Amino acid sequence: MKLPKFSKETKNNHPIPPWMEDMAEGDFISCDTVFKMGGYWDIFDKCILPCEGKGDIRYYVYNPIKHGGLSADRKYPVLMWIHGLNCSIDGIRCVGYCGGEQYASPRYQEEMGGGAFIIVPLANEKRLEDDTIVGSWDEEYLPYLKDIYDKVCMENAENIGAKFIMGASAGGYVTWRMLELYGDYFKGAIPAASIYVPDKESLSKMEAAGIHLLVAHGRHDEMALFKDCIEPIEKELQNMKNCICYFPEWVRNEDKGISSINYGIEMGQHCIINAIQGNLIYTDGTCYDEILPNGVTGWIREVCQR
Repeated sequence: MKLPKFSKETKNNHPIPPWMEDMAEGDFISCDTVFKMGGYWDIFDKCILPCEGKGDIRYYVYNPIKHGGLSADRKYPVLMWIHGLNCSIDGIRCVGYCGGEQYASPRYQEEMGGGAFIIVPLANEKRLEDDTIVGSWDEEYLPYLKDIYDKVCMENAENIGAKFIMGASAGGYVTWRMLELYGDYFKGAIPAASIYVPDKESLSKMEAAGIHLLVAHGRHDEMALFKDCIEPIEKELQNMKNCICYFPEWVRNEDKGISSINYGIEMGQHCIINAIQGNLIYTDGTCYDEILPNGVTGWIREVCQR
């Protein structure tokens, strides 16, 4: 797939978004998140999974015992965050791009019940001279992602609790496929803004396995169109016992403005992962949606307690 270069010039150029005429009077556009990336990169350990099939796979791990000074005799949830297309090219920045960085913060760790492991694997992406991106997530990566998860759990066996997987865009595709392949392995998942969606039979199997889902998708998503991706299975998702559907009319930043991101293509409504990394809590302390009164961290804590 070809993508424009995400340069400073295109980042700072915000033309009128294609959905602007649909905004309500008095609403406003927000072009940046309140949380800032980079504050927690140094507490993620860089690791390598030797892999002949796809090339050695880098991944980052936050260990709540090592970095949080927490108890070594209790169990902690494990969160694997899967990045979207073109994110791994920037290395450690991917810890922020994937949506997982803020979950290593002391506040989020405490809100999740006292700590959580975080795993961020990186696809072996490269940008060719014609701007084509190669090496992104595909089916061949899936068993290796399971190997990474198993490795982290084995190395910390006495402290491993409920297992989660989450990701947006291409990361949403990976999240759904991992649930289809290894459903019994996970207790919770957040597939977001995914063009790929499972069929009704697969959803039934996930429900039978007792997987807790938080499915997030903006109704004005510019890239994974809601009418194509979610509407065909919306009824089934809404009726699942352990599924929370967060389908906002507008994806917003923490300042309550409608999210706009232009990197050569408008994708603010597609990047719902930013709102998730903001914990779906506005800066004034109110929740984005009453269905998640304590944000994503509160949902993770509740799932762990069930």
